[in-house]
Amino acid sequence: MSAGWEGRLGDFLHFLATVRNLSPNTVRSYRCDLEGFLSWCDRTGTDPAALGPSDVRAYLGELRRARYAGRTVSRRLSALRTFYDWLGREGVVEGNVAAAASSPRTGRPLPEVLDDDQASALIAAADTSTPEGLRDRAQAELMYASGARIAEVAHLSVGDVDLGAGGVRLFGKGSKERLVPLYPAACRAVGAYLRDGRPALAARAAHASDALFLSSRGNPMGADALRVRFERLAALAGLPSSVTPHAMRHTFATELLSGGADLRSVQELLGHASISTTQVYTHLSVDRLKEASLQAHPRSGR
Repeated sequence: MSAGWEGRLGDFLHFLATVRNLSPNTVRSYRCDLEGFLSWCDRTGTDPAALGPSDVRAYLGELRRARYAGRTVSRRLSALRTFYDWLGREGVVEGNVAAAASSPRTGRPLPEVLDDDQASALIAAADTSTPEGLRDRAQAELMYASGARIAEVAHLSVGDVDLGAGGVRLFGKGSKERLVPLYPAACRAVGAYLRDGRPALAARAAHASDALFLSSRGNPMGADALRVRFERLAALAGLPSSVTPHAMRHTFATELLSGGADLRSVQELLGHASISTTQVYTHLSVDRLKEASLQAHPRSGR
């Protein structure tokens, strides 16, 4: 990659982080996808500033021949569109040549969810006789109660949890803030951790931190560390290795819809920018929808 394009990519990523307020993980994904594209340009002798429709098709064709999944190809094309839209506004190129390219058709897999017994087993797998176990149970219970993303959990400070009011303040994508209520069991688990677990962990730290979840050494836990602890609990509970922290979010949404919550409310609780993202969970509540139809339709015989 030439120094000029390396600099432009750096400026674009800075724009995403500071102006668009995208999360570090999202910015990292853009970096990876666009570095791959610029490397392809180097290999093929393509000038990114003079990119044409045939060049975009050739790039996407190489991804398909390399057997990238359709969702991956779509994501890379989306990154390219956003990059060239920014390049156009900066006066580097004229127009957005990637805008006209068609994304591959991709099936939308249904998210994996846990039933209540599985979720309860996962939470109960934490050994609450230790500070780490109190922390792990609080993390799992909080995720089950709030539908929080793992990155949002890693971002939490002690002040973001209000046990008196029974709620947690979450900062989602684009630093959008939302308040989510917590059920009493989650408040008790977080309260036990704050009372008996976190002080013991904090005492081991070289520097004080207001992060809610602390490691065994008293340091703030990032998303990767929290994910490892979650997966350890899932293994102890005998759950499949496919169960990830995001499964708790899927379970939260599905159970709300199954319990009669309206789609708009679930959208707000999940922090989705578009309700179309939330609608995937309606496919997991077919029995509830069938029952509602049978009860309400005049020809159902009820």
